[in-house]
Amino acid sequence: MKNQSELLQLAKQVQALAENGLHFSENDFDLDRYTNLEEISLRMLSLISGLSDETIQVETPERNGYRTPKVDVRCVIFNDKDEILMVKERVDSRWSLPGGWCDVGYTPTEVAEKEAFEEAGIKVKAGRLLAIFDKKRHDHPEDLFYAYKIFLECEAESYDIATGMETLDVGFFKQDAYPELSTPRNTSGQIDRMFDFHHHRLQWPIID
Repeated sequence: MKNQSELLQLAKQVQALAENGLHFSENDFDLDRYTNLEEISLRMLSLISGLSDETIQVETPERNGYRTPKVDVRCVIFNDKDEILMVKERVDSRWSLPGGWCDVGYTPTEVAEKEAFEEAGIKVKAGRLLAIFDKKRHDHPEDLFYAYKIFLECEAESYDIATGMETLDVGFFKQDAYPELSTPRNTSGQIDRMFDFHHHRLQWPIID
C-alpha cells in the first residue's frame, strides 16, 4: 500500500511536469517528448487507480497553463453548545465540514460563505484562517488530484440549517460523537484540531 501510494504521487508529478513542459515548450522536438511523457503518466495513473484510460484522460489533464495543486475550502462552524457543523454528503452518504473546490472569481472567504449556505442553509461570515493542509500529509484516501485544504473559522448569523442539492442531512456534533466521516474531504484528526482552536488550545494557523 505504501509503495502504491508513492507510485501514485510520482505519476502525478510526472503528469505535472509533462503539462508544464507542453505549456512552455516552443520547438516540435520538446513538444513531442512532453506529449509522450504525458501519455505515459496517464497510463500509469490508470494502472495504479484501476480507472479506465478514457476516464483518466478526461478527468485529470488541466490544459490551462502551469499545473498547480487544486484548492479545497472547509467551513469550521461551532454553535453555543461546543458542537461543530457537518453535512452528510450525497456523493457517499458520509459526513464532512461544509465546503468544496474553490471557484474562479471567488476569494477563499467568499467560497466558504457560499458553500456553507448552499450545503447547510446557514449564513456565516468567514474570518480566521485555521489551517492549510497538504492532502498527502493526512489520512485521506488516495486521490488523482494533488490538493491543498483550507480550513476557515466561520461565525454563524443564526443556527438555522437546511440541506442543499449536494447534501442529505445537516447537524451539529460533539467532539466525542463524530458520525461516519467522508474521508476524501476531512479526517477525524483534522476536525480534532478545529476543536483545539475552538477551545483555545491552538492559536496560530497550522501549515501542511
